[in-house]
Parts: sequence; C-alpha cells; structure tokens
Amino acid sequence: MARQTRSNDWGFPRWRSYGSERQAQQVRLCDREGCDNPGDRPAPKSPNSPERWYFCETHAAEYNRNWNYFEGLSAEDAARREADERRGANGYRQANHYAWGGPGDGSRSREEMRALDVLELESDAGFEEVKAAYRRLAKLNHPDVTPGDSEAAARFQAIQTAYEVLRKAEERRVG
Repeated sequence: MARQTRSNDWGFPRWRSYGSERQAQQVRLCDREGCDNPGDRPAPKSPNSPERWYFCETHAAEYNRNWNYFEGLSAEDAARREADERRGANGYRQANHYAWGGPGDGSRSREEMRALDVLELESDAGFEEVKAAYRRLAKLNHPDVTPGDSEAAARFQAIQTAYEVLRKAEERRVG
C-alpha cells in the first residue's frame, strides 16, 4: 500500500476534528506560587499595564477580592476616573425612559423581577406593597381556604418563594 503524502486537513469535509493537532498542547500554569492548576484567567499586574498574571479560578477570585482599582492614583485622579466611568455608564440609565433598558431601573436582580411578577407588582414597588400583595394572594390561595385544589397549592408555594426572595433582598439593602 502506498504511503499517504497529504494530510487529512485539506478540503471539505475535514476528516479530522478541529483542535485535534498531533502536537502536545501548551498549558500555562497558574502564576500563584505552588499552584499546579491551569492559569487561564488573566489579571492585570498593575493599573494601566499591559502585563498580565494568569491565575486559576480560585486564585483569580482571591486576586480580584484584594484588587484596588485606584491604587497609585492621587485622590483627585481617582475621583476624576470614577466620575468619567459613572458618566459613561449613566448613559444607559437615560435609555430607561424609552424602555430600551428593560423593566426596572437596574437595581433589582432577575430573580427579584420574577418574584414581583408572581406577586403581580410593578418593578418599582416598595417593600410595603410587597407585603400587602403577599398577604392578599396568600389568603386567596392558601390550602386551608381552597382544600383539594392542587393549582392553588402550587400558586401558594410560588407566592411564598417570591416573598422570601424579596424579603432577603430587602434585608440586604437595609442591612
């Protein structure tokens, strides 16, 4: 039998799957001393520097927790940079007027918005309105009021879960 002179990578269909090169893959290890995990998460070595550390997920989280974005800047430079970034981000807030930004003002999470839908409330409802809606819907769907109605029992559980989500969010905001 004749020896094959061409690779299987030419033309269509490609006979070998993509990414199945024959050479060994180079894996960069985490830059943290003593860590043998792959370092696939880049992190800047200092502000405005193109140099990067490459950490594993655990050490990247640790690095980001201790990262000070304004380190090395004077108070005036830090305030100016923060104002510039807020100015750029607040442009999206103006789009809420035209409903481009979706429901809410961005202060509530997706779970909180779903909970407000379950309680039949608007996205800007306060916690007093949440409590009133919870009490009203819980009285209508309580298993003692509607015995044997499995749909009402499921609605009651959804209402309880929605209230718990919003109660915990309110505790986080206040506390």
